Order: sequence, then C-alpha cells, then structure tokens
Amino acid sequence: MIDGVITKPLVRFPDERGFFEEIIRASDHFFSEGFGQLSRSLMHPGVVKAWHIHKTQIDWWYVVNGKIKVVLYDLRASSATHKELDEFILGDGGQDMIVKIPSGVAHGLKVLAGPADLIYVTSGVYNKEEEGRLPHDDPTIGYDWVGGIPISNKNIF
Repeated sequence: MIDGVITKPLVRFPDERGFFEEIIRASDHFFSEGFGQLSRSLMHPGVVKAWHIHKTQIDWWYVVNGKIKVVLYDLRASSATHKELDEFILGDGGQDMIVKIPSGVAHGLKVLAGPADLIYVTSGVYNKEEEGRLPHDDPTIGYDWVGGIPISNKNIF
C-alpha cells in the first residue's frame, strides 16, 4: 500500500431496525491531523473525478451508498512508494471502510453503481491555494478510467 494511506475497516451492529456503524472518532490513530471540514458529493453512475491532489491537506473518504472505485497514485518524489498505485472498491458490495489519503497522493474515483454518496472529511477548510488538479489521462500516471474492474485469474468456484 502507498506510504501513509491508511484504511479503517468498519464494524456494523445490525438489528431488526437496521444497523449502527461508527465512522471516525477524534481518538482514531489515523485521524491525528484533525478536523477541518465535512463534505458530501453525490455522483451518478459512470462519473469519473480524477485527478485531484493537495499540497498539505489530508482526506478521509467514506461511501454511504452506491459503489465507487478509488484510485490513488503516489506523486511524492521522497516517498518510499513513489509512483505506486492503489485501488479500492468502496460502498455497496465493496469494502466497508474509511480510506485516509495523504497530501501529495493523487486521487480519483469512478462511480461503478449509483447514485453514489461520498462523505469526506478534510484536515483543513477549503482553500483554493491548496487544491491541485491533473488531467484524467495524465501520461505520468497512465491510468485507464474507461476500463472496468480487472478480471481475477483466481478460481473462485
């Protein structure tokens, strides 16, 4: 996994009324940078949002409903995982967890099933100077957003 990317598997407590699930606590080890802002993004099936990068801000992502593919690419030249790529499937039918995205790591997503609701916490409040964007087809990263989920060679039957 990319250096500094942390995942937190979530635990659901279901009963006949539904379920309870704790998302983030101020005391979580991966939340030491602190709270700046809580935001929500509603996206339709097939939407791609890529690439986004922050100078110093940390993001924590959680998918409430729908299904998204999250892709991270380490652009930090000083990182031990420089130029590594991570993919996660979050939401319905995917992994039920939080993903922490460090500064300097390009991130994007594709909505696989939706609409999808992404809730994200940032370590700072919105600051235009903090925001960075790269084209979805940036040749440095070379990621194919059009392709589907890779087919596994594992025998699952």
